[in-house]
Amino acid sequence: MIIDAILKINPSAKVNVRGNDVKQITWLEETTPIAEADILAKQAELQADYEAKEYQRNRASEYPSMGEQLDMIYHAGQGGDAFQAAIQAVKDKHPKG
Repeated sequence: MIIDAILKINPSAKVNVRGNDVKQITWLEETTPIAEADILAKQAELQADYEAKEYQRNRASEYPSMGEQLDMIYHAGQGGDAFQAAIQAVKDKHPKG
């Protein structure tokens, strides 16, 4: 989006953008206007970065929850002594019914 590109260039920019159109920008409160070419270049950069990180979004949706991951570590005995003791203390305090 145009506003995202503007705010990446100038995080304190005060601006209105109509229709996500670089030609429909109103600069407010003495914000120095940013050249259209610079905005479009930043927008392309942000889009490329988003597309390059698709694998991260795909992985995040498929990983087990953090709680499930920690439980796997605990049950596999791979968390180290301090980790094992801390988890066991909670399990002892709140046993399964």
